[in-house]
Amino acid sequence: MQFLFALLCVVMGSATAAENSLTAKQILQKMVKAMEMSDYQGTVVFLKNDKLEAMKYFHTNAKDKEQERLVSLNSPPREIVRNSDEIKCLYKLTRQVIVDHRPYEHSFIVDVPKNLDALDASYDFEVVGEEDVAMMPTFVVAIKPKDDFRYIRKIWLAKEHFLPLKAVVYDLSGIVLEQVVFTEMQVNNKQADKVTETAQAETGTQSSDDSLSSSSPSNQAAFEITALPPGFKQIFFSRKPLHQSEQPVDHMLLSDGFASVSVYLETKKADSTMDTQLPEGIHSVGAINSMIRTLGDTQLTVLGEVPASTVKFIAEGVKLRHPTP
Repeated sequence: MQFLFALLCVVMGSATAAENSLTAKQILQKMVKAMEMSDYQGTVVFLKNDKLEAMKYFHTNAKDKEQERLVSLNSPPREIVRNSDEIKCLYKLTRQVIVDHRPYEHSFIVDVPKNLDALDASYDFEVVGEEDVAMMPTFVVAIKPKDDFRYIRKIWLAKEHFLPLKAVVYDLSGIVLEQVVFTEMQVNNKQADKVTETAQAETGTQSSDDSLSSSSPSNQAAFEITALPPGFKQIFFSRKPLHQSEQPVDHMLLSDGFASVSVYLETKKADSTMDTQLPEGIHSVGAINSMIRTLGDTQLTVLGEVPASTVKFIAEGVKLRHPTP
């Protein structure tokens, strides 16, 4: 009996040693693959802008087609479905459907780029501990910026299947800005397939209130950005109406792989009845910072999940391609 116990301890010790030999990047790469290929569901709690919201989460992958679905557990009742880069939000009471296309996002839970080596100039990756989340043992991986242009992040990944159970964004002083955490999760639960298929059928019959344009080359933008923080790149541009208006708005998305910043340019209305009447300057809501500037007869808005100094740096580097006299 003592021999069997000793043998079990040796086997468990070997498994632990193998786990500990994984680097932070290797763990995150396993997570990216697991998130893409696994069928799983659970209850997830979002803390954003000092507000808590619990939702049911479903993920399926059938025939290399990935789908995510969030269902609200509180009012207002709504469903959010992502099929590839298309996101649909269905408000059940009004049956209103809002459609958006986000080719730069891959998950409602946490986005991690596949090529982590490309981020070495901007981030350090480190395994900083092991904890239990939702009664499952996890690795804790810290993603630490090398400058003050981006936030600190930590991800808790289940040791068994490498799916993320918790993700937290901290400011530069270590204060929690937002987080998402699973309170329970079931992996390879085939019931999730049926639920997501139902959601797809329901939302597929609705029409969108938005007329969306496809992405366009960034040189078609009415503005240019003369300077970007290290590591940030232009990855997406579109021109489409916002604010339920027919007036097109230029939108350019910037990203360093983790953090994203949106740059919007719209013509100022003569009657100043724009949906957002925020004054010029810096504004902060939770992890989101924004800056508003007037450029000629246009309004520039730069916002993202980055420190205020980052949006200020980007906004001050924007100029019109053809400024009005």
